[in-house]
Amino acid sequence: MKAARIMEPQKALEISEVPTPKPQGVEVLVKVKAVGVCHSDLHLWEGGYDTGDGFMKVTDRGVKFPVIPGHEIVGTVTEIGNAVQGIAVGDNVLVYPWIGCGNCVACRVGNDNVCDTPRSLGVFQNGGYAEYALVPHFRFLAKVEGIELDAAASLACSGLTAYTAIKKSNATSQSNMVIFGAGGLGLMGVQIARAITNANIIIVDIDDAKLQTAKELGADHAVNSKDPDAVQKIMSLCGGKGAECVIDFVNAPPTVKMGLAVIRKRGTMTLVGLFGGAIDLSLVSIPLKAITIQGAYTGNYNDMVELLNLAKRGVINPIISKRYSLSDANVALEDLKSRKILGRAIINP
Repeated sequence: MKAARIMEPQKALEISEVPTPKPQGVEVLVKVKAVGVCHSDLHLWEGGYDTGDGFMKVTDRGVKFPVIPGHEIVGTVTEIGNAVQGIAVGDNVLVYPWIGCGNCVACRVGNDNVCDTPRSLGVFQNGGYAEYALVPHFRFLAKVEGIELDAAASLACSGLTAYTAIKKSNATSQSNMVIFGAGGLGLMGVQIARAITNANIIIVDIDDAKLQTAKELGADHAVNSKDPDAVQKIMSLCGGKGAECVIDFVNAPPTVKMGLAVIRKRGTMTLVGLFGGAIDLSLVSIPLKAITIQGAYTGNYNDMVELLNLAKRGVINPIISKRYSLSDANVALEDLKSRKILGRAIINP
């Protein structure tokens, strides 16, 4: 099969022929219809993350090169192992990529996404930048019906991450919700927040075109963070007391600082993005305001199924703005890095 592999960080992906996997036992082989181009792929390609006090290499987390990236995988089952149940050749499926060890405390309650020793597809084992992807167990597949396959791809990561962040943010019908970032994650977050809450949604970004798209998708208000009066405008839109919920899909020093400036007493701040960096934090303000600062990382399999059902009902509509061939995998990553993609891009192997 043809595959695009990261041979080593900072080097162009190598696009070549590699052996097609053969499923055994509970394994399933999926012919990849579409695979999302995610910022996590960029971090893998770049070799790590900016932690604020240094660079954390992905190899220190257990990544081994070469590896086929791509964790937002949707496709058609072409071959199954002899122990597979409930999945048949010809089924269209969405792949849950956040595979855990199966034994740790998190995995035992179904939260593979926060496993102590993760085995995620497209990160720690080969993913979907290829014509075929081997899924290690049929229980990580969800059948796709009533939704266009290309659109379903993003539900396994960006959609799932946004869904989990909204759910963890304790939004109520009376909440003022501030969302930072109107990229693929943020635009999905706006749609999900509109679908499952009655919050007053304020979207914040530096790009007016993306802000306009966010309003069309359900945001009540939009604020450009480059505006010197951005904080005051957000506070005014929140009735002067600040936001009950702040969700940061960027998670960079400027957005976190602004988020802390607009969060109200007893508010919840959920950090999602992996932009990286560090900030100085006024420690006394955390207990005095009784605020909660938490992280959200993807979601579990059941969350993905819930989200897929929302998409089937037409409540949310994943935006696919660009399509690439497998041969253009390097171009896709460069375009994402250069902020040329609105919504989500996919590769169609």
